[in-house]
This record gives sequence, structure tokens and C-alpha cells, in this order.
Amino acid sequence: MTNLRSGKGRVLACMTRSASSFPKCGKDRLAFRVMVPASGEVRLRFEGVPAGTYAIALLHDENGNGKADKALMLPREGFGFSRDAEARMGPPKFRDAAIEVGPRLPRQTIKMRYIF
Repeated sequence: MTNLRSGKGRVLACMTRSASSFPKCGKDRLAFRVMVPASGEVRLRFEGVPAGTYAIALLHDENGNGKADKALMLPREGFGFSRDAEARMGPPKFRDAAIEVGPRLPRQTIKMRYIF
């Protein structure tokens, strides 16, 4: 992950196969989730992921409250997506962030983006 604004809080990541659950993944029982401290160079690793098509959503939860804070309906905290898919007038579509997972997980470099 690149472009992390600060070492405050933590980075939350969700990897899902469900287009209807992307990017929040909250109701996807089969999603893979990782949470790490936001310090220095952040690397995330998902374990035990079967082959398939997935999309990853990241959140820099700077205040550690476990949710994406918003102001004027826009995210106040950092976010990013697999394939470095851009958010234009809302999050990207699943297909724009989709990656194929085979016997080995592909490496992704995701740029954290901030609006405020």
C-alpha cells in the first residue's frame, strides 16, 4: 500500500467475491478481513483464500472507530481498491477492482486516496 497519510489508527481490508457486498463487505460472511496498525510501510496478507475472482477494499481508519467517517457524504478517511481502481462519484464497480486469485495470491499495490 502506498500514500498512507499518517501512522494514526489502523488499516482495515476486506477481500470479497460478492459484487453485491463490495466495497463494504459487512454482510458477506465469506469475505476475508485483515486489520493492521497504520504505521510506516503497510503490507497486508490474506490467508487461506481459494481460487476465484475477488475485489479488495481498504480503509485507513485514522480514529480507530471501525467505520468510514464521512463529511458531506464524502469519505473523511483514506480508501483504496484492488487494481488501484478509482472512485468517481462513488466507489468503483466490482468488475473494475476484480482480481483473479489462483494457487498463489497475486500482489497488489494499492494507493490510499484521501479527499479531505
